[in-house]
Amino acid sequence: MSSRLRWPLLALAVLLALNLVLAPEFFSVRLQDGHLYGSLVDILNNGAPTLLVALGMTLVIATRGVDLSVGAVAAIAGALACTHIAGSADPGGPAAALGGMALALGLCLLLGLWNGFLIAVLGIQPIIATLVLMTAGRGLAMLLTEGQIITVDNSAYRVVGAGYLVLPVAILISGAALLAVTLLTRRTALGLLIESVGVNPEASRLAGIRSRRIIWTCYAFAALCAGVAGLMISSNVSAADANNAGLWIEMDAILAVVIGGTALTGGRYSLAGTLLGALLIQTLTTTIYTIGIAPEITLVFKAIVVIGICLAQAPKARALLRRRPPRARAEPEKVVTP
Repeated sequence: MSSRLRWPLLALAVLLALNLVLAPEFFSVRLQDGHLYGSLVDILNNGAPTLLVALGMTLVIATRGVDLSVGAVAAIAGALACTHIAGSADPGGPAAALGGMALALGLCLLLGLWNGFLIAVLGIQPIIATLVLMTAGRGLAMLLTEGQIITVDNSAYRVVGAGYLVLPVAILISGAALLAVTLLTRRTALGLLIESVGVNPEASRLAGIRSRRIIWTCYAFAALCAGVAGLMISSNVSAADANNAGLWIEMDAILAVVIGGTALTGGRYSLAGTLLGALLIQTLTTTIYTIGIAPEITLVFKAIVVIGICLAQAPKARALLRRRPPRARAEPEKVVTP
């Protein structure tokens, strides 16, 4: 309970308990036709894109930056992949799906490098540099799809977002990415270098750390994660909706990172906290539907819960709650001399 993750963990436990009370079959998981089904599996599956985007966002925020363009990058990835598949000679073949996904991820990597160039080389503020791509990226996705929803019928492409290997493939991809990043940043010096750049970029540069290269790499990785998430979203419905795909996913990713204990000022970060934050965001969304809250106040309810968790994590708020009013000083008893 002394961990900084105790409040998000407690909030997640409360949400799960609430779902169990309202829907007793909430924790039931069944195996059917070699696939696992259940509400918990759905939470992990639906939260996989958010976890991927939050994973890249964690490293970006650790370098004292932020990436507001990941939602637009996700939309671009789905739009390019579906456009390529629909226009290929064999729209239902695996070659078209692999080619479309490779093109999409390659473009996302270039967009991440562009963000890194603006921030690390030209010195533009991260929120401004990524806001440009956040706006222009949606336009680029709309340009690729010509303002239409591109529908595809490709079984190989559908595996990414709707396939199963006992567990949904989206969960396996997100889990593998989380494991790879954890091993790379915690078993090598890369994690320490990222934290060093986030704490003080100038001191890191004077110490011989190539901060520009690290910042560049983090933004490229964040865009790559957003691209994979965009492929998951579009392949799950076998369509590319440039206007709505990945909409506001950047906000959910930032919330997941902050709830997980990573400070927006850069420096130390927590991948386990990011995982917990992503699960909390998705469980909260599921709980909203379970309770039956009206759609028009869904975002308000979500904001109230997130604000409560952040206040519970804030040291000043906790100190204020623990502060007791001063006791009234008791007057000394009068001694009566007979």
